[in-house]
Amino acid sequence: MNAILVWFIAAAAIAGVLFRPKDWPEAVWACLGAVLLVIFRLISLPQTLTAVAKGTDVYLFLTGMMLLSELARREGVFDWLAGVAAERARGSCVRLFTLIYAVGILVTVFLSNDATAVVLTPAVYAAVKKARVNASPYLFACAFIANAASFVLPISNPANLVVYGTHLPALAPWLRLFLLPSALSIGATYLVLRLLSRKELGGKVEQGPGTVTKLSQGGRRASWGIAITGAILLVASGLGRDLGLPTCVAAICAVLIATRVSCRAISAIVRNVSWSVLPLVAGLFVIVEGLNGAGALRDVGAALKFFAAMPPLAGSLAASFGVAALSNVMNNLPSGLLTGGALQSVNVPEYLRHALLIGVDLGPNLSVTGSLATVLWLIALRREGEQVSAWTFFKTGVLVMPPALLLATAALLLTAG
Repeated sequence: MNAILVWFIAAAAIAGVLFRPKDWPEAVWACLGAVLLVIFRLISLPQTLTAVAKGTDVYLFLTGMMLLSELARREGVFDWLAGVAAERARGSCVRLFTLIYAVGILVTVFLSNDATAVVLTPAVYAAVKKARVNASPYLFACAFIANAASFVLPISNPANLVVYGTHLPALAPWLRLFLLPSALSIGATYLVLRLLSRKELGGKVEQGPGTVTKLSQGGRRASWGIAITGAILLVASGLGRDLGLPTCVAAICAVLIATRVSCRAISAIVRNVSWSVLPLVAGLFVIVEGLNGAGALRDVGAALKFFAAMPPLAGSLAASFGVAALSNVMNNLPSGLLTGGALQSVNVPEYLRHALLIGVDLGPNLSVTGSLATVLWLIALRREGEQVSAWTFFKTGVLVMPPALLLATAALLLTAG
């Protein structure tokens, strides 16, 4: 009976996070689910505190990335990048689409997929509206590249920290494993999006040269701070260190340098950061701990053993597509937490662990409920007065995601072998 109640509370909480009844913030529903698990004694207080503490590295990582993203937004770095892309399109919608896609890759790889969704999307929207072209292909590019490029580096997606935990590969082994799969994921996603948008991209960009806003001194300092932070993270990753603390410390230093320790500027940056993401993640950690106690860890572990008994290609595809389906039902952060927990308790081949990571990162490109980045993308669009229905996104996602996931997973057998 207790297990049924845990699953009911977890399902209700995750549904609240995804659909936001009464327009309450996502964090409210996640924390409410966690509190109910404690109130009904379905999880003890020590277990709750332990579950929250497990996310320390993720909280630090997210804090650092959100500070960097808000710094870049405040100083106009993303607006400048989008404006440069629009100017260099030289009248071609196809070239504009390609340039925005390339900017999305850079932002996702070095600032995480959430930054692409939250900060780049409004900048792209403003740029394409100024260019007087159909905004849809360019906005969809932001959403899909946020997940398609999210396993180029360990820092590209918080889910990477969740799936691997303390077993996160160092940078050199990571690149050896995921560079080819990432390239195929990015390339396949681009080609399908281009094909689906061929009519909208057949027109001309009206924005001409000389219309890009000049990057301010603060913007230049912010850009250098972000670049140096990226270099520090690459070094930390190369040494196999946890990424949370270096990310947070480097971001704080970047903010202090870029703002010249201006209390007003620092206050504005801190005030505008979406801090609700942290209790949201903490609540999800507690919910997953409750699900583990209700047998979810055992069930996922049994599935992993089944996949491990299959031939490598079949097992890898079953694992990546299986966790992708789970991510689209319950969001990839909870599914990543469940998968990461199961991987710590079950002995499976390493190639299966890598396939699961790709499924958690890329699989959410099927639906609007798949990843936190896509949910944040939808919120960013609503602020601009744009609406994208779940069905519209799914009609694109069902064509974009499967070939990219198939190619990326299959490529692992070459890189992991």
